[in-house]
Amino acid sequence: MNALHLRRLAVAVSAAAVLPLALSSCSSSDSKDSAAGSAPDKAGSASSPATGASADGSMAPDAPFGPACSSVPENGAGSFDGMAQDPVATAASNNPDLATLVTAVKAAGLVDTLNSAENITVFAPTNEAFAKVPKADLEKLLANKEELTKVLTYHVVGQKIAPKQLSNGSFTTLEKGKLTTSGSDMTYTVNDSAKIVCGNVRTANATVYIVDSVLMPPQ
Repeated sequence: MNALHLRRLAVAVSAAAVLPLALSSCSSSDSKDSAAGSAPDKAGSASSPATGASADGSMAPDAPFGPACSSVPENGAGSFDGMAQDPVATAASNNPDLATLVTAVKAAGLVDTLNSAENITVFAPTNEAFAKVPKADLEKLLANKEELTKVLTYHVVGQKIAPKQLSNGSFTTLEKGKLTTSGSDMTYTVNDSAKIVCGNVRTANATVYIVDSVLMPPQ
């Protein structure tokens, strides 16, 4: 074997030895790049239980949303997980922001009716929503069971309403009146007046949308 053949053989052996190392290095680099690239995706998919928004600004499926959701306790019967275990009237009683509503529901004798219903949606006014009603009018309403029942059942729809249905919705309430919703991107209003401040709250038998105004049935 002459010197030229020896040199060519040496180059071939050297290349064969280096190639696996090069492939291993590329594979390792690709894995690192892949891992580095996957971390933001994972972080981006995480959602905030207070707003229901993902890091990219989209709404996480089935998550509560709205500014008032931040006041909901993280643990206990009044938390989102806690309320999901109880029927709607019981769940509302564990939320201090719905104390006036609970008082009204009890006065109307609707606790058992709401707790035993299935697959309903409740638009639940906050304490501040009831505070917008003149005190004398509110006291008069609470003392009139028939009228109170009419007002409260106007806040209940006999079907579960998903957030996407709120964009341009029209629903028949248990009071038999019509209720409309509009909006987008986790910002919705009911009857062009009441704002949903914490929506898509799950209870054992209902979906709850907490609103900042009391809804009055059409005359």
